[in-house]
Amino acid sequence: MRNSTRGEVDPFIVMDVMEAARAAEEAGRHIIHMEVGQPGTPAPAAARDALARAMQGDPLGYTVALGLPALRARIAQLYGEWYGVDLDPARVVVTPGSSGAFILAFTTLFDAGDRVGIGAPGYPSYRQILRALDLTPVMIETAAENRLQPVPADLEGLNLQGLMVASPANPSGTMLDRAALSALMDAAQAQGAAFISDEIYHGIEYEKKAVSALEISDEAYVINSFSKYFSMTGWRVGWMVVPADHVRRVERLAQNLFICPPHASQVAALAAMDAGDELQENMTVYRANRQLMLDGLPKAGFDRIAPPDGAFYVYADVSHLTDDSRAFAAEILDKAGVAVTPGLDFDAARGAGTLRFSYARSTEDIQEGLLRLERFMKDTGRM
Repeated sequence: MRNSTRGEVDPFIVMDVMEAARAAEEAGRHIIHMEVGQPGTPAPAAARDALARAMQGDPLGYTVALGLPALRARIAQLYGEWYGVDLDPARVVVTPGSSGAFILAFTTLFDAGDRVGIGAPGYPSYRQILRALDLTPVMIETAAENRLQPVPADLEGLNLQGLMVASPANPSGTMLDRAALSALMDAAQAQGAAFISDEIYHGIEYEKKAVSALEISDEAYVINSFSKYFSMTGWRVGWMVVPADHVRRVERLAQNLFICPPHASQVAALAAMDAGDELQENMTVYRANRQLMLDGLPKAGFDRIAPPDGAFYVYADVSHLTDDSRAFAAEILDKAGVAVTPGLDFDAARGAGTLRFSYARSTEDIQEGLLRLERFMKDTGRM
């Protein structure tokens, strides 16, 4: 049977690493998971309880395409609480995870062949979704001196129809301050490019609060998710905020592409938004784990790192140790029992010399993982 060229996207390597780790566990090994970007904690208890109650008397059928009105209103309220932004709930679109938001945003904003800039290193699914939609991802090679974030000078001569940035970023965890984010938004506007802000790691910050693009302008698409701060990865529910005159266009696409986000997940998400105490307990763990990583990775020989401002990752330059990060990650899994992600997922040009370490699991796991990494590096003569 024939295939389309749109399906010729690269694999998501971290999912392959997860499968290799699963197979090792099935064979009886104890694996420390530093590969996957998902919290080790479940959805908040209030979310699970709310869904259990709803299941007793609600058929949980289709919702309207833009999501439960109560959830959209609560998300709008969050922008007032976190950023001091007065947001009309009508501009909030609930989506099947942030992935659904990416599809809706790219489909709404761009035509086939349009050029969309994304920073490298960056989340790999951006470029794969763009390719699957017959769009052209334009990789912007970011610099260490800019903390692996794009700057306006990087956009010169690119002829972009869109620019997507993430702050905090995956895999680096670095953030853009208000001046840097505003400068990028201005640079995109000067090219006539739509601006998309991936804010799915907001809430997971350490030294300072992340800045939302909505604090600067309403002329942006802002994407967020319940997967990270709200600890609801597998529930597949996210959201997007769009300009008022884009809502109906997005709604028509959502009706046809998804019908609606999962009703059950929306019920749980609404309750999760008021589970602040439990969510802050998770943040206490992330803070402790971050410090362990910043202290422990250099001791294990991974000393070329940028301290993350947010999210739960450390991105390490290992080009002095390997020119094949995928093989290096496989060796670490095999010999140390620690799953890590090769940088090739995030940067096709330079990722052969980088690794991403996630510290989203329990503190005990992070401590054990660091001990194993240090032992591995010593045993293999790399330190």
